[in-house]
Amino acid sequence: MEEVEGLAFRVHGRVQGVGFRYFTQTTARRLGIRGWVKNEADGTVSGFAVAEVAPLQAFIQALHQGPPYSRVDQVETQTTVEPNPGPEFQVRR
Repeated sequence: MEEVEGLAFRVHGRVQGVGFRYFTQTTARRLGIRGWVKNEADGTVSGFAVAEVAPLQAFIQALHQGPPYSRVDQVETQTTVEPNPGPEFQVRR
């Protein structure tokens, strides 16, 4: 079994109002990733993901692409720890 990591992320660009959070949730669940995603007041989308290294790498690649009507300018990531990411990947409001 690979090492499990926690990854905080923030996505910049046209990422609100284009289904980005639901795209993120669908992608994460398909890859077996736990965590959450939410819109921020500054127009970015942020979240936290917990999984083995390989699924997280695929997840980050998907964040760089986004759903069809989005435009991703930048994806920031930082390895970190979240006390309770939850049993599945959720959209937070």
